[in-house]
Amino acid sequence: MASPAKTVAFIGLGVMGYPMAVNLRNGLSPEYTLLICDVNKEAISKFQKQVAGKGPVKVINNGFEAANAANMVVTMLPNSPAVKAVYLDTRTGIISGVEAAAASSPEKKIIMECGTIETATILEVAKAVTTSAEINSSSGSSISFVDAPVSGGPMGAEDGTLTFMVGANDKASFEAAKEVLGHMGKKESIFHCGDVGAGTAFKVINNYLSAITSLAASEALNIGTKMGLDVKLLTDVINVSGGQCWVTSKSNPVPGVQANVPSSRGYEGGFRLELCTKVLQMGSELAEMVGARTILDKPTLDAFKEASKDERYHGKDARVVYKWLNESKR
Repeated sequence: MASPAKTVAFIGLGVMGYPMAVNLRNGLSPEYTLLICDVNKEAISKFQKQVAGKGPVKVINNGFEAANAANMVVTMLPNSPAVKAVYLDTRTGIISGVEAAAASSPEKKIIMECGTIETATILEVAKAVTTSAEINSSSGSSISFVDAPVSGGPMGAEDGTLTFMVGANDKASFEAAKEVLGHMGKKESIFHCGDVGAGTAFKVINNYLSAITSLAASEALNIGTKMGLDVKLLTDVINVSGGQCWVTSKSNPVPGVQANVPSSRGYEGGFRLELCTKVLQMGSELAEMVGARTILDKPTLDAFKEASKDERYHGKDARVVYKWLNESKR
Protein backbone atom coordinates (compact mmCIF):
# COMPACT_ATOMS: atom_id res chain seq x y z
CA MET A 1 0.00 0.00 0.00
CA ALA A 2 1.34 3.42 -0.95
CA SER A 3 1.92 6.09 1.68
CA PRO A 4 -0.94 8.59 2.29
CA ALA A 5 1.09 11.19 0.38
CA LYS A 6 1.05 8.91 -2.67
CA THR A 7 -2.61 7.94 -2.32
CA VAL A 8 -5.71 9.69 -3.67
CA ALA A 9 -9.25 8.59 -2.83
CA PHE A 10 -12.28 9.16 -5.05
CA ILE A 11 -15.83 8.59 -3.77
CA GLY A 12 -18.84 8.63 -6.10
CA LEU A 13 -18.72 6.83 -9.46
CA GLY A 14 -21.92 8.24 -10.93
CA VAL A 15 -22.59 9.82 -14.32
CA MET A 16 -20.01 12.53 -13.66
CA GLY A 17 -17.80 10.85 -11.09
CA TYR A 18 -17.05 7.73 -13.11
CA PRO A 19 -15.35 9.44 -16.09
CA MET A 20 -13.68 11.92 -13.74
CA ALA A 21 -12.15 9.05 -11.77
CA VAL A 22 -11.05 7.33 -15.00
CA ASN A 23 -9.22 10.48 -16.10
CA LEU A 24 -7.74 10.86 -12.63
CA ARG A 25 -6.33 7.33 -12.68
CA ASN A 26 -5.02 7.86 -16.21
CA GLY A 27 -3.39 11.14 -15.19
CA LEU A 28 -1.77 10.04 -11.96
CA SER A 29 1.65 8.42 -12.21
CA PRO A 30 1.72 4.64 -11.58
CA GLU A 31 3.40 5.19 -8.21
CA TYR A 32 0.15 6.64 -6.90
CA THR A 33 -2.62 4.40 -5.58
CA LEU A 34 -6.21 5.40 -6.33
CA LEU A 35 -8.82 4.36 -3.79
CA ILE A 36 -12.39 4.15 -5.10
CA CYS A 37 -15.73 3.88 -3.34
CA ASP A 38 -19.33 3.72 -4.54
CA VAL A 39 -22.58 2.04 -3.52
CA ASN A 40 -22.88 0.64 -7.06
CA LYS A 41 -20.71 -2.48 -7.18
CA GLU A 42 -21.19 -2.85 -10.94
CA ALA A 43 -19.65 0.61 -11.45
CA ILE A 44 -16.68 -0.41 -9.32
CA SER A 45 -16.15 -3.62 -11.28
CA LYS A 46 -16.44 -1.80 -14.61
CA PHE A 47 -13.98 0.85 -13.42
CA GLN A 48 -11.40 -1.71 -12.36
CA LYS A 49 -11.54 -3.37 -15.77
CA GLN A 50 -11.38 -0.09 -17.69
CA VAL A 51 -8.27 1.24 -15.94
CA ALA A 52 -6.44 -2.06 -15.61
CA GLY A 53 -2.72 -1.52 -16.14
CA LYS A 54 -2.85 2.22 -15.49
CA GLY A 55 -1.74 1.98 -11.86
CA PRO A 56 -2.90 0.57 -8.53
CA VAL A 57 -6.63 0.76 -7.75
CA LYS A 58 -8.05 -0.40 -4.44
CA VAL A 59 -11.67 -0.54 -3.32
CA ILE A 60 -12.64 0.97 0.03
CA ASN A 61 -15.94 0.92 1.89
CA ASN A 62 -16.48 4.45 3.15
CA GLY A 63 -15.14 7.94 3.76
CA PHE A 64 -13.42 6.95 7.00
CA GLU A 65 -11.20 4.46 5.16
CA ALA A 66 -10.54 7.02 2.42
CA ALA A 67 -9.35 9.77 4.77
CA ASN A 68 -7.41 7.36 6.94
CA ALA A 69 -5.36 6.13 3.97
CA ALA A 70 -5.10 9.13 1.62
CA ASN A 71 -3.96 12.73 2.02
CA MET A 72 -6.23 13.80 -0.84
CA VAL A 73 -9.89 12.78 -0.85
CA VAL A 74 -12.18 13.78 -3.72
CA THR A 75 -15.93 13.22 -3.57
CA MET A 76 -18.52 13.62 -6.32
CA LEU A 77 -21.81 13.15 -4.50
CA PRO A 78 -25.39 13.64 -5.72
CA ASN A 79 -27.06 15.59 -2.92
CA SER A 80 -26.85 17.06 0.57
CA PRO A 81 -27.89 13.89 2.47
CA ALA A 82 -25.10 11.95 0.74
CA VAL A 83 -22.55 14.67 1.54
CA LYS A 84 -23.56 14.74 5.20
CA ALA A 85 -23.37 10.95 5.44
CA VAL A 86 -20.00 10.65 3.73
CA TYR A 87 -18.37 13.55 5.57
CA LEU A 88 -20.07 13.82 8.96
CA ASP A 89 -20.96 10.29 10.07
CA THR A 90 -19.04 9.73 13.30
CA ARG A 91 -18.34 6.07 12.48
CA THR A 92 -17.81 5.97 8.71
CA GLY A 93 -17.31 9.62 7.77
CA ILE A 94 -14.34 11.40 6.23
CA ILE A 95 -13.77 13.78 9.14
CA SER A 96 -13.64 10.89 11.59
CA GLY A 97 -11.14 9.19 9.30
CA VAL A 98 -8.93 12.27 9.31
CA GLU A 99 -9.06 12.37 13.12
CA ALA A 100 -8.13 8.68 13.36
CA ALA A 101 -5.19 9.16 11.00
CA ALA A 102 -3.97 12.18 12.98
CA ALA A 103 -3.68 10.08 16.12
CA SER A 104 -1.04 7.82 14.55
CA SER A 105 0.48 9.75 11.65
CA PRO A 106 -0.11 13.54 11.60
CA GLU A 107 -0.18 14.85 8.02
CA LYS A 108 -1.87 17.57 5.99
CA LYS A 109 -5.02 16.34 4.29
CA ILE A 110 -7.26 17.95 1.67
CA ILE A 111 -10.88 16.82 1.44
CA MET A 112 -12.83 18.12 -1.53
CA GLU A 113 -16.42 17.93 -2.74
CA CYS A 114 -16.98 18.46 -6.48
CA GLY A 115 -20.76 18.08 -6.73
CA THR A 116 -23.25 20.92 -6.90
CA ILE A 117 -24.56 20.96 -3.36
CA GLU A 118 -26.65 23.47 -1.41
CA THR A 119 -24.48 26.22 0.06
CA ALA A 120 -25.83 25.56 3.56
CA THR A 121 -24.52 21.97 3.45
CA ILE A 122 -21.11 23.04 2.17
CA LEU A 123 -20.83 25.55 5.01
CA GLU A 124 -21.98 22.93 7.54
CA VAL A 125 -19.19 20.58 6.47
CA ALA A 126 -16.70 23.47 6.50
CA LYS A 127 -17.71 24.31 10.07
CA ALA A 128 -17.31 20.68 11.15
CA VAL A 129 -13.84 20.61 9.57
CA THR A 130 -12.85 23.79 11.39
CA THR A 131 -14.08 22.39 14.70
CA SER A 132 -12.19 19.14 14.15
CA ALA A 133 -9.00 20.99 13.21
CA GLU A 134 -9.18 23.10 16.37
CA ILE A 135 -9.72 20.06 18.60
CA ASN A 136 -6.85 18.14 17.01
CA SER A 137 -4.45 21.04 16.50
CA SER A 138 -2.00 19.68 19.08
CA SER A 139 -1.45 16.51 17.02
CA GLY A 140 0.48 18.39 14.34
CA SER A 141 -1.93 17.35 11.59
CA SER A 142 -4.01 19.69 9.48
CA ILE A 143 -7.14 19.39 7.39
CA SER A 144 -8.54 21.65 4.69
CA PHE A 145 -11.98 21.40 3.14
CA VAL A 146 -12.40 22.61 -0.44
CA ASP A 147 -15.57 22.95 -2.49
CA ALA A 148 -14.85 22.55 -6.20
CA PRO A 149 -18.04 22.11 -8.23
CA VAL A 150 -17.66 21.43 -11.93
CA SER A 151 -19.10 22.71 -15.18
CA GLY A 152 -19.02 20.89 -18.49
CA GLY A 153 -21.44 18.03 -17.97
CA PRO A 154 -20.88 14.35 -18.76
CA MET A 155 -19.20 15.17 -22.07
CA GLY A 156 -16.65 17.40 -20.33
CA ALA A 157 -16.13 14.75 -17.68
CA GLU A 158 -15.38 12.13 -20.34
CA ASP A 159 -13.10 14.43 -22.33
CA GLY A 160 -11.26 15.71 -19.26
CA THR A 161 -12.16 19.31 -20.12
CA LEU A 162 -14.19 20.27 -17.05
CA THR A 163 -14.13 23.71 -15.49
CA PHE A 164 -13.68 23.77 -11.71
CA MET A 165 -14.88 26.61 -9.49
CA VAL A 166 -12.89 26.26 -6.29
CA GLY A 167 -13.57 27.63 -2.84
CA ALA A 168 -10.51 27.31 -0.59
CA ASN A 169 -9.51 29.28 2.48
CA ASP A 170 -5.83 29.49 1.54
CA LYS A 171 -3.66 29.46 -1.56
CA ALA A 172 -1.74 26.34 -0.54
CA SER A 173 -4.93 24.27 -0.35
CA PHE A 174 -6.06 25.62 -3.72
CA GLU A 175 -2.74 24.75 -5.36
CA ALA A 176 -2.80 21.22 -3.90
CA ALA A 177 -6.36 20.74 -5.13
CA LYS A 178 -5.48 22.15 -8.55
CA GLU A 179 -2.78 19.54 -9.05
CA VAL A 180 -5.37 16.77 -8.76
CA LEU A 181 -8.19 18.59 -10.55
CA GLY A 182 -5.88 19.19 -13.50
CA HIS A 183 -6.15 15.50 -14.39
CA MET A 184 -9.92 15.89 -14.78
CA GLY A 185 -10.19 19.34 -16.33
CA LYS A 186 -8.32 22.08 -18.13
CA LYS A 187 -5.74 23.66 -15.84
CA GLU A 188 -6.50 27.08 -17.29
CA SER A 189 -10.14 26.55 -16.30
CA ILE A 190 -9.55 25.86 -12.61
CA PHE A 191 -10.48 29.03 -10.77
CA HIS A 192 -9.90 30.05 -7.16
CA CYS A 193 -13.21 31.79 -6.55
CA GLY A 194 -12.64 32.72 -2.91
CA ASP A 195 -13.06 31.08 0.48
CA VAL A 196 -14.94 27.82 1.03
CA GLY A 197 -18.47 28.23 -0.30
CA ALA A 198 -17.52 30.66 -3.05
CA GLY A 199 -16.98 27.85 -5.56
CA THR A 200 -20.50 26.61 -4.96
CA ALA A 201 -21.94 30.12 -5.34
CA PHE A 202 -20.12 30.58 -8.66
CA LYS A 203 -21.44 27.22 -9.89
CA VAL A 204 -25.02 27.89 -8.80
CA ILE A 205 -25.03 31.25 -10.59
CA ASN A 206 -23.54 29.67 -13.72
CA ASN A 207 -26.17 26.93 -13.65
CA TYR A 208 -28.90 29.50 -13.18
CA LEU A 209 -27.87 31.18 -16.42
CA SER A 210 -27.28 27.90 -18.27
CA ALA A 211 -30.71 26.52 -17.36
CA ILE A 212 -32.51 29.63 -18.52
CA THR A 213 -30.57 29.76 -21.79
CA SER A 214 -31.43 26.10 -22.41
CA LEU A 215 -35.09 27.04 -22.51
CA ALA A 216 -34.51 30.31 -24.39
CA ALA A 217 -32.39 28.63 -27.10
CA SER A 218 -34.92 25.82 -27.42
CA GLU A 219 -37.75 28.31 -27.88
CA ALA A 220 -35.83 30.23 -30.53
CA LEU A 221 -34.84 27.14 -32.52
CA ASN A 222 -38.34 25.72 -32.27
CA ILE A 223 -39.67 28.92 -33.85
CA GLY A 224 -37.26 28.31 -36.72
CA THR A 225 -38.34 24.67 -37.02
CA LYS A 226 -42.03 25.56 -37.07
CA MET A 227 -41.32 28.12 -39.77
CA GLY A 228 -39.63 25.49 -41.92
CA LEU A 229 -36.18 27.07 -41.80
CA ASP A 230 -32.90 25.25 -42.19
CA VAL A 231 -32.21 24.92 -38.44
CA LYS A 232 -28.58 23.89 -38.91
CA LEU A 233 -27.95 27.02 -40.95
CA LEU A 234 -29.94 29.04 -38.42
CA THR A 235 -27.65 27.66 -35.70
CA ASP A 236 -24.55 28.59 -37.71
CA VAL A 237 -25.82 32.16 -38.07
CA ILE A 238 -26.75 32.42 -34.38
CA ASN A 239 -23.31 31.15 -33.39
CA VAL A 240 -21.59 34.06 -35.14
CA SER A 241 -24.19 36.56 -33.97
CA GLY A 242 -25.56 38.03 -30.75
CA GLY A 243 -27.67 35.00 -29.86
CA GLN A 244 -24.72 32.64 -29.51
CA CYS A 245 -24.51 30.74 -26.23
CA TRP A 246 -23.11 27.45 -24.93
CA VAL A 247 -26.37 25.63 -25.69
CA THR A 248 -26.42 26.63 -29.36
CA SER A 249 -22.70 26.08 -29.91
CA LYS A 250 -21.84 23.09 -27.70
CA SER A 251 -25.03 21.14 -26.95
CA ASN A 252 -27.60 22.10 -29.52
CA PRO A 253 -31.10 20.95 -28.53
CA VAL A 254 -32.24 20.11 -32.08
CA PRO A 255 -31.55 16.47 -33.08
CA GLY A 256 -29.11 16.13 -35.96
CA VAL A 257 -27.72 19.65 -35.87
CA GLN A 258 -24.59 18.60 -33.98
CA ALA A 259 -23.01 15.16 -33.71
CA ASN A 260 -22.15 13.51 -30.40
CA VAL A 261 -24.45 15.65 -28.28
CA PRO A 262 -27.41 14.36 -26.23
CA SER A 263 -30.08 15.62 -28.62
CA SER A 264 -28.61 13.49 -31.41
CA ARG A 265 -28.76 10.32 -29.32
CA GLY A 266 -32.28 10.51 -27.99
CA TYR A 267 -31.35 13.09 -25.31
CA GLU A 268 -29.46 10.40 -23.42
CA GLY A 269 -26.23 10.84 -21.50
CA GLY A 270 -26.46 14.52 -20.65
CA PHE A 271 -27.48 16.70 -17.71
CA ARG A 272 -30.86 15.34 -16.71
CA LEU A 273 -33.87 17.64 -16.77
CA GLU A 274 -34.63 16.94 -13.12
CA LEU A 275 -31.10 17.89 -12.07
CA CYS A 276 -31.28 21.04 -14.16
CA THR A 277 -34.51 21.91 -12.36
CA LYS A 278 -32.82 21.31 -9.02
CA VAL A 279 -29.85 23.58 -9.72
CA LEU A 280 -32.08 26.31 -11.12
CA GLN A 281 -34.09 26.13 -7.91
CA MET A 282 -30.83 26.47 -5.97
CA GLY A 283 -30.05 29.63 -7.94
CA SER A 284 -33.49 31.01 -7.26
CA GLU A 285 -33.06 30.32 -3.54
CA LEU A 286 -29.63 31.96 -3.54
CA ALA A 287 -31.12 35.06 -5.18
CA GLU A 288 -33.81 35.20 -2.53
CA MET A 289 -31.23 34.75 0.23
CA VAL A 290 -29.13 37.71 -0.94
CA GLY A 291 -32.08 39.89 -1.96
CA ALA A 292 -31.47 39.85 -5.73
CA ARG A 293 -34.57 40.46 -7.86
CA THR A 294 -35.18 37.84 -10.57
CA ILE A 295 -37.77 37.50 -13.34
CA LEU A 296 -36.94 34.46 -15.49
CA ASP A 297 -36.41 31.77 -12.86
CA LYS A 298 -40.06 31.12 -11.98
CA PRO A 299 -41.42 30.61 -15.54
CA THR A 300 -38.39 28.49 -16.45
CA LEU A 301 -38.89 26.32 -13.37
CA ASP A 302 -42.56 25.92 -14.28
CA ALA A 303 -41.61 24.82 -17.80
CA PHE A 304 -39.04 22.29 -16.58
CA LYS A 305 -41.43 20.84 -14.01
CA GLU A 306 -44.21 20.48 -16.58
CA ALA A 307 -41.89 18.75 -19.06
CA SER A 308 -40.44 16.37 -16.47
CA LYS A 309 -43.93 15.16 -15.49
CA ASP A 310 -44.30 13.68 -18.99
CA GLU A 311 -42.68 10.23 -19.28
CA ARG A 312 -41.52 11.08 -22.79
CA TYR A 313 -39.12 13.65 -21.40
CA HIS A 314 -38.51 12.54 -17.82
CA GLY A 315 -34.90 11.53 -17.14
CA LYS A 316 -33.64 12.96 -20.42
CA ASP A 317 -31.00 15.63 -20.97
CA ALA A 318 -32.35 19.08 -20.11
CA ARG A 319 -32.22 20.17 -23.75
CA VAL A 320 -35.19 17.84 -24.26
CA VAL A 321 -37.27 20.96 -23.52
CA TYR A 322 -36.86 21.63 -27.24
CA LYS A 323 -38.70 18.39 -28.04
CA TRP A 324 -41.30 19.20 -25.37
CA LEU A 325 -41.91 22.61 -26.97
CA ASN A 326 -41.96 21.18 -30.48
CA GLU A 327 -44.53 18.53 -29.56
CA SER A 328 -46.71 20.87 -27.52
CA LYS A 329 -49.52 23.12 -28.66
CA ARG A 330 -49.24 26.87 -28.14
